[in-house]
Amino acid sequence: MLVDRDRHFDVIVIGVGGIGSATVYELARSGNDVLGIERHGIPHTKGSSHGHTRMIRRAYHENPEYMAMIDQAYTRWEQLEDEWGEQLLYKTGSIAAGRPSCDLVSGALETCHEHSVPFEKIDGESASERFPGFQFPSEYEVVVQSDGGFVRPEAATIAHVELARQLGATIQSETKVTSWESTIDGVKVKTEDGQYKADRLVIAAGAWIGKMVESLEGIVSPERQVLSWLQPNNETHFTPENCPVFLISDDDNIHYGFPTFGKPGVKFGRHYHLNERVDPDEMDHSVNEHDMEVLTQSGEKYLNVSGEDPFGFETCIYTNTPDRDFIIDTLPNHPEVTVLGGFSGHGYKFAGVIGKIAADLANGKDPEIDISLFEIDR
Repeated sequence: MLVDRDRHFDVIVIGVGGIGSATVYELARSGNDVLGIERHGIPHTKGSSHGHTRMIRRAYHENPEYMAMIDQAYTRWEQLEDEWGEQLLYKTGSIAAGRPSCDLVSGALETCHEHSVPFEKIDGESASERFPGFQFPSEYEVVVQSDGGFVRPEAATIAHVELARQLGATIQSETKVTSWESTIDGVKVKTEDGQYKADRLVIAAGAWIGKMVESLEGIVSPERQVLSWLQPNNETHFTPENCPVFLISDDDNIHYGFPTFGKPGVKFGRHYHLNERVDPDEMDHSVNEHDMEVLTQSGEKYLNVSGEDPFGFETCIYTNTPDRDFIIDTLPNHPEVTVLGGFSGHGYKFAGVIGKIAADLANGKDPEIDISLFEIDR
C-alpha cells in the first residue's frame, strides 16, 4: 500500500507483531490517525508471536505484581473475540509442576494465595493419573488452575490489524525502519522506502528494540528459542479437552508446553532454551541436532510421547531484560516516544493490556494500571 509521505500522523508504531498490532488497534480505537510499520510480513515467523499457541495463566509464578494485569488480559482477549467473531482464547486449565521447594511451584502458590485464585495442589502420582499424557515423579507437587489456557497468536495479530484498519489505521508491512528522530513538531521515522512524520511514536520492535533505541541496547538481550512438536503415544491424552497447558521444573530448567492444536504434535519447549544471546538480523533459524536432543529427551521424561519421530521444530526469539520484567515507558528526554519491549518470554498474554497502556501513554493519559515495575530506570 502506498502511503502519502507528506501526511502527518498522530502516532507511528514501529513493529506490528503481537504487541505492536494490539497497540495499533488500541490507538485507532481511541481515535488516533495511526501508521503501523512492520519490517516483515503480517504475521511472520522471525520474531516472538508465532507458533500457533501462546500461554495465558493465573497461577503466575514470575511475580504476583503481574496479577494487576491478568484480569484485564482475559477480558481484552474475550472482547477481541467478540469484535472479530472468531475464537482466539482457549481455556484448558494450567499445570505448574516441580519439587515443592522450586520457584515455579512456590511462586505459583504464592500468587494464588495472595490473589485468591482458586487452585488444587496434588502430588505427581495423582496428577499423572488424572492427566495420563504426563508422567510426573511422585515427589513433585502439581498446582492445577482451571482458568489457564492459550491464545492463537497469528490469528490474534491478524484480528488486531484488520480491526485497526477498519477503524482507519494505515499499515505498512515489508518496510524496514532505518532510524527515527525527534523534531520540533513531533517525530520523523526514516525507512528504506522513505520517511514519515507524526506527533508521537511507539516503538514495539521486539528483538530489534535495542537497535531502535540506543539506550536500551545494553539492557535488552535477544535470545534464540527453539520449539518442538512431539508425537503423542495416545493422541486423545493431548487434546485441548484433556491436556492443560503446562510448566514443569526439573530444578535446573523450566519446560513448557501445550495440547495438540494448529499442527500435529504436542508443542514442547525449554524456557530460555540454551541461553544463546543473538543478533536478530543474523540469528540461525535452522534447528540443529543438539536442539532436537535437548527437547526430545526432556519431552520423553515428562510426557507420554515418542521422541523418535517429532513432527517438527521452529525457532523464535525471546527479548530479555536482566530482571525478566517488561519495559513499558516513555523515553527519558523524549516524552513523545513510548517504548515497549523486554518481554522475556512471558509477555504475549498481556498484548491487549500493553496495547491499551501504550495508547494511554501516547495520548498523554495516566494508565489505569501502575506500571512502575516496568520503568526503564527502575
